[in-house]
Amino acid sequence: MALKQRTRQVSRNPELIRGIGKYSRSQMYHKRGIWAIKAKNGGVFPRHDPTPKPQSPALKPPKFYPADDVKKPLLNKHKPRLTKLRASVTPGTVLILLAGRFKGKRAVFLKQLPSGLLLVTGPFKINGVPLRRVNQSYVIATSTKVDVSAVNVDKFDDKYFSKESQKKKKKGEGEFFETEKEEKSVLPQQKKDDQKSVDSALIKAIESVPDLNAYLGARFSLKDGVKPHELVF
Repeated sequence: MALKQRTRQVSRNPELIRGIGKYSRSQMYHKRGIWAIKAKNGGVFPRHDPTPKPQSPALKPPKFYPADDVKKPLLNKHKPRLTKLRASVTPGTVLILLAGRFKGKRAVFLKQLPSGLLLVTGPFKINGVPLRRVNQSYVIATSTKVDVSAVNVDKFDDKYFSKESQKKKKKGEGEFFETEKEEKSVLPQQKKDDQKSVDSALIKAIESVPDLNAYLGARFSLKDGVKPHELVF
């Protein structure tokens, strides 16, 4: 494709020598027809409105810039949503725990808490699993179900399981070298009573099903040659 040649602009006032034109300023006034433009606009040469200047900020920026950049915290637009419960996990489903202190043990699912965690219990009297929260990523849902319609779990939420923050006592000079005895955390009596009330309602439903008590008390394990992906729970 051939390049386009630029047409050179020729002035109406040719230069005699550099800086001096052939026609004077008044001659060019008539030659360019500026008098006609003025007559058309009421004897005033038309002018465009000046472009508005950007408004200067009320507060001037500081003269000196800080040596270290201070990062501004980003706006957190995340809205917490309830974690979707797996279709295989329904109230009363017997779960196999895969992580934590009680891994390998079975527990009965009671309800899903607002945080998305699962509220489960052994019951405690059968296999030692107390009322606790479990992530659904670390459980296997079995086909065994327990009737939990008689169990009241309305009072249990995430705040129920939160620990009270204890302030550390400041040591004096005399107590600095003394070895402190670690105080054992004692479970409140109210939580013990809550566990007993849940266990009593669950055990009645468990005893009505043959061999379910022994099934919940047995620990889950895999033997040599067993393929876990082929098991039907």
